[in-house]
Amino acid sequence: MKEQKVIGILGGMGSYATVDVFEKVLRATPAKRDQDHIRIIIDNNPKIPNRRTAILDGTEDPTPIMIETAKNLERAGADFIILPCNTAHYFIPEIQKNISVPIISMIDETVNQVCNIITNVNKVGLLASLGTLKVKLYHNAFEIKGVNVIIPEEDDQNNIIRIIDKVKVGANTVEDKNEMKEIAFKLVSKGVEGIVLGCTEIPIVIGKNDIGVPIFDATKILATSAVKMVLEG
Repeated sequence: MKEQKVIGILGGMGSYATVDVFEKVLRATPAKRDQDHIRIIIDNNPKIPNRRTAILDGTEDPTPIMIETAKNLERAGADFIILPCNTAHYFIPEIQKNISVPIISMIDETVNQVCNIITNVNKVGLLASLGTLKVKLYHNAFEIKGVNVIIPEEDDQNNIIRIIDKVKVGANTVEDKNEMKEIAFKLVSKGVEGIVLGCTEIPIVIGKNDIGVPIFDATKILATSAVKMVLEG
């Protein structure tokens, strides 16, 4: 019997997002007993410096510790690695140079799914952190597909960051959920055909049944893609 591939999760960015992707991998796995689940190796390293401020303000570069953590996963037996942090994808090219196992892009997987599900999609809304927006991770990937990306106004974006930071310490509230929904509804009013939850803390706040257009949870898409890679060998 061929041995299944092992998923490595480079976590801690943040820790609740790591728990979320782990649970979503479990839920995406067609398991009827313990032994049907996939082996997952998690290095939840909350000591990785802040990715957002590294991009925006030039604070400590997170790349060296991310490389070290990726190497830990590789040594432990991971066949490929996923990162439950959208902004961290900006640093993937340098990390990938230092390891031999592949890193699966949450950005690419999400963009591909949006374009596969919404026929001839023209305009999508994006809820994400300032770091992800600054380096245009989703903008650039959608541009290749000919899709326009619409983002919240500055005041709303500041509120998104405030809510993201609360999720990171487990302090988010029902009021935060309602506020995030209002921000999403504003994007809908601008004619977006779907909304990407492009920060791994955001799906912890709102979900697919909260808005009147298709919602694309990048964390769930990444988890589902990881399971598919394992099951397809």
